[in-house]
Amino acid sequence: MTSEKQHLAIKNMVCARCVRVVKEELEKLGLTVDQVELGEATVSGTADREEIKETLAAAGFELLEDKKAKLVEQIKNYIIWLVQHPEARNTNYSDKIAEHLGKDYHYLSQLFSASENVTIERYIILQKIERVKELLVYDELNLSEIAYELGYSSVAHLSNQFKQVTGFTPTAFKKLKNHHRQPLDRLGSGNEKE
Repeated sequence: MTSEKQHLAIKNMVCARCVRVVKEELEKLGLTVDQVELGEATVSGTADREEIKETLAAAGFELLEDKKAKLVEQIKNYIIWLVQHPEARNTNYSDKIAEHLGKDYHYLSQLFSASENVTIERYIILQKIERVKELLVYDELNLSEIAYELGYSSVAHLSNQFKQVTGFTPTAFKKLKNHHRQPLDRLGSGNEKE
């Protein structure tokens, strides 16, 4: 039991709803939640670390203890953030990731690949394709607008990459009844194509 501030690294936080759920679960333990962001929380109060771990696990999250695992989770969460925010559209992902984490990109890339069995580049592509799926289902933007929003050089580039990952053209995907969406925290497991 400790009452000092604790910084928690949390796996499987991929959206604003996850942030809300983690905050609520930590507050149920009687902790004061100072901050919660994708993949991390800062809390104070008295709660056993094992109790925090079990509470988060029951809600589908994992408390990370290993420094390398924490770093991999930070990479994933930052990539998700970059893909979800159009202002990052024409960014050099490797430079942004290295700058954001204050580490050499080559080191981060090797660590990520060894941990996740997928390269950072492939993980970025998978995240972008999930975002394309989401935007196609919402039907608010046309394919040209989606390509622009996600920083693709052309609709053809987006379409080719989409077909390589999903097995469908964007148009064929949009016509499907089951849109084969993947949970963001499961991307990279090797079973994206259905």
